[in-house]
Amino acid sequence: MDTFEEDDYVYYENISHNFSYDDYPSLCEKGDVRSFAAVFLPVMYTVCLVAGLAGNALVVAVYAYHKRLKTMTDAFLSHLAVADLLLLFTLPFWAADAARGWELGEVVCKVVSACYTVNFTCCMMLLACISFDRYLALARVQGKDQRGRLQRAFTRRHCWKVCLGVWMAAFLLGLPDLILSEVKWASNRNVCLAIYPSSMARGGKAALEVVEVLLGFLLPLLVMVICYWSVGRALRGLPVESRGKKWKALRVLLIVVAVFVVTQLPYNTLKVYRAMDSVYSLVTHCETSKVLDQAAQVTESLALIHCCLNPILYAFVGSSFRQNMMKVAKRFGQKRRKKSRRGGEAPAEEEGMEMSFNSHSASQETNTFSI
Repeated sequence: MDTFEEDDYVYYENISHNFSYDDYPSLCEKGDVRSFAAVFLPVMYTVCLVAGLAGNALVVAVYAYHKRLKTMTDAFLSHLAVADLLLLFTLPFWAADAARGWELGEVVCKVVSACYTVNFTCCMMLLACISFDRYLALARVQGKDQRGRLQRAFTRRHCWKVCLGVWMAAFLLGLPDLILSEVKWASNRNVCLAIYPSSMARGGKAALEVVEVLLGFLLPLLVMVICYWSVGRALRGLPVESRGKKWKALRVLLIVVAVFVVTQLPYNTLKVYRAMDSVYSLVTHCETSKVLDQAAQVTESLALIHCCLNPILYAFVGSSFRQNMMKVAKRFGQKRRKKSRRGGEAPAEEEGMEMSFNSHSASQETNTFSI
């Protein structure tokens, strides 16, 4: 969330709705930063939008048309795909903003700003929920938590409560954007940004960004490391004959954690530095401000890539999800063949293949993202 003080004689550069280092009491022309953003951000946002829509729309389609929500992880994956899609739908607005300025009015500015923050935070917290659910599955198999307190609180019966809590926490973090976002004329164009009252322009903004880092990065990272470390230790204790499957599962866990750290750590490190800067005015030179502006553009785009990778890391690795995805594709193909044949019967060979496929899939039905 950006702030803008009208008394400051500065040229404002709207990097995104999250970062700005322009509130300095000195003139700092940032035409080169605006030129970079006008090219870099639309390209990156378009790539994220196309790749993310393809994967997450497929996840939603599989869950909506074929696969029932049998486990908590299934529910979390479906909510994660929806949150990713809602986040990705905001990118065309920010791409147009970077290229030409904000031209859609204040209401759209408020809604898009809040939607971005809500869904980005929700995605990160849902990743923590998925990690914790995998840990509980391991504890159930190993006979830990014999009283079942965690299992009873984290079951499908209470799934809607957990998901509602995640969405409500994310909505509260996005509420300041919904209330404070405005459209202002600066640097010869309109910009959409959150304008804090003078009494809380520094401390309030910094505190909110620290909370976003805690809930959107540190908490999910801590949960992922603890839970997947426990799962990894259990996998190492498997018999020697299961070594191949064991190391494959371990690689999946390592990749999940590594991708999260690589995509989110730079973005959140810069947010923490920005929070400190808003309180202590650490950045006082124009060139430093320009470097941080461009770093913010790159790291935020890197963080958004995680939305494109979520279907690959969490849904497509599950054998049952891949099987159900093939069923949806097969059903879609059958409908097209029926239309082309105008109700003609399928050849006997195709019917035999269909029966064999359905029998094989039914015998191997497992939980999504099972290890």
